[in-house]
Amino acid sequence: MNKELIIRSSSEAVDFALLKDGKLIELHKEQETSNFQVGDIFIAKIRKPVAGLNAAFVNVGYEKDAFLHYHDLGPNLASQLKFIKLVSAGKIKDFSLKNFQFEKEIDKDGSITDIINSNQSILVQVVKEPISTKGPRISAELSLAGRFIVLVPFSDRVSISQKIEDKKEKERLKRLVQSVKPKGFGVIVRTVAEGKSTVELEKDLQNLIERWTAMCKKLPTAHHPSKVLGELNRASSILRDVFNDTFSGVLIDDEELYNQTKDYLQEIAPSKTSIVKFYQSKDTPIFEKYNIERQIKTSFGKTVSMSKGAYLIIEHTEALHVIDVNSGNRSNKASNQEDTAMEVNMIAAAEIARQLRLRDMGGIIVIDFIDMSNPENRKVLFDFLREEMSDDKAKHKILPPSKFGLVQITRQRVRPEVNIKTREEDPNNGNGEIEAPIQIIDKIALDLERHLKTHNKVVLNVHPFVAAYLSQGFPSLRSKWFFEHKKWVKIIPRDAYTYLEYHFFDKKGNVISE
Repeated sequence: MNKELIIRSSSEAVDFALLKDGKLIELHKEQETSNFQVGDIFIAKIRKPVAGLNAAFVNVGYEKDAFLHYHDLGPNLASQLKFIKLVSAGKIKDFSLKNFQFEKEIDKDGSITDIINSNQSILVQVVKEPISTKGPRISAELSLAGRFIVLVPFSDRVSISQKIEDKKEKERLKRLVQSVKPKGFGVIVRTVAEGKSTVELEKDLQNLIERWTAMCKKLPTAHHPSKVLGELNRASSILRDVFNDTFSGVLIDDEELYNQTKDYLQEIAPSKTSIVKFYQSKDTPIFEKYNIERQIKTSFGKTVSMSKGAYLIIEHTEALHVIDVNSGNRSNKASNQEDTAMEVNMIAAAEIARQLRLRDMGGIIVIDFIDMSNPENRKVLFDFLREEMSDDKAKHKILPPSKFGLVQITRQRVRPEVNIKTREEDPNNGNGEIEAPIQIIDKIALDLERHLKTHNKVVLNVHPFVAAYLSQGFPSLRSKWFFEHKKWVKIIPRDAYTYLEYHFFDKKGNVISE
C-alpha cells in the first residue's frame, strides 16, 4: 500500500488530495481567509452564560458567537482562569506551570453561572469549525497536538492510546512519559508513538512546550478576541496525523508551501524528506497529472459507480445521510442471489468507507445494503466494514445490521462537509444541467464489460465528439479495450445524438437492451 499527498495551491485556497494506491480517499480545502481551524486557540471574552443551556456564548471574533458547554470547560478551568489573569497582569513570567498553584477542580455536574461571568477573559480552542449558520464549537480544555503526543496544560494525567494493544509497550510508554513530562501538564500518547524512542518523544514534547511558551508570551498584549496559537498549516497537520512508512510521495505545486512541508518533515521524519517533491510542470496541472480531477468528478455525484456494474445512491437530508446499495442490471458468475448480494455488498462497503472520508460526511449515516438471508454473511460484511473504516481518523461508531438489513453509522463532523458540484450546464439546453461529461466514459466502459459477456461483437453508437475521444490518440481507449477484452469494438459517430447519449448494437444491428 502506497500513500501520496498531492497539494495544489491557488491564490484563494489550497487543495489537499490523499491517494491510497492511486485512489482518492481524502480531499481537503484550506481557504486563505479561513481563521477558525480545528486546534486554533483564542483569547476571548465571555459574552453571556445561559443557565438554561448550562453553556455560554463566547466572542471569538466570528460573526456568530461560539458555543461553550459546561462539559467542555474541563475540570481545571479555575486554574486556567487564574493563570490568564496573572499572566495578563504581568505577575507570571515563568510559563512552565511547575511553580503555579492549582485551584480546586470544578464540580463535574455544576452550573456554568457559578463558574464564569460575562466579559471574563478565557482561553478556548476550536473543536468544530463554523458549519452552515452555526458559529464554531469550542472547548476550554486545551490540548497541543504533536507527532507522537498531545500536551494538556493544567493537568497531571498520562493516558495511552487504546489502539496500542501490547500491554508491555503501554507500560513502557507510560513510564517513559511520566519520567520526562513537566509538572502541571498532562500527556496523551498517540498511536504512532508505539515503538518510538525516548529521544523522539522528548523532542516532540519539547516542541510542544516551546509552542505553549510562545503562546503565553502573547497574552499580556493580546487583543480580545484574537488567535494566540494557530494550528499548523493544513499540509503539516495532515502529515502529522496520517504520515507513516507507507507514504511514497508528497507533491506540491507551490514553492513556499513545498519548503514549509519539507522543513516539517525534516522535524518528524528526517529520513523521508526525499519524498517531498516540487511539481513544476507548466503543461499539465498537478491534479490532472495524478488523475484527481477525474476522480473528483466521478466520486461526488448523487450516483457513484463501482466495479461490475454496481452503484451507490447517496442522498442527504437535514438530519442524516442515506446510502442505497444497488447491484445494477448485470450478469455475473455468482451461483445464486445470496452470493451476488454478498459480492456487491463487500464492494460497496469498501467504497462507502472511502466516500465517508472523501466527503467528510458526519452525523448519522444509514446504509441500505442488499438483503442477505445468511447471518454469517451479515457478520462478515459488518466486520469487513469495520476493518475498512479502521483508518478513519474521525470518531465513529458502527451498529450491526438491523433486522431490516440497515447499517447505522455515527461519524464525528468537525468541518463543513466536502460538497463539490459535479453537474454541468447542458450545452443542448442552457437552463438545464447534465452529469459531468467525463463520467460518460466510465459508464460506457462498465456497460461494454457487461455486454461483452453475452455478445461476441458489439457496435457502439455515440456523439461525434465522444467517438473522437474514444478512437484517437495512441493508445486510444478503444485499443485499451481490445487488449483488455480481446474483442474489437466498432464505434460509429451519430450526429443526431446528444452529448451524453450512446447505444450498443449487436452484430445483427439490434439495440442491446440496457
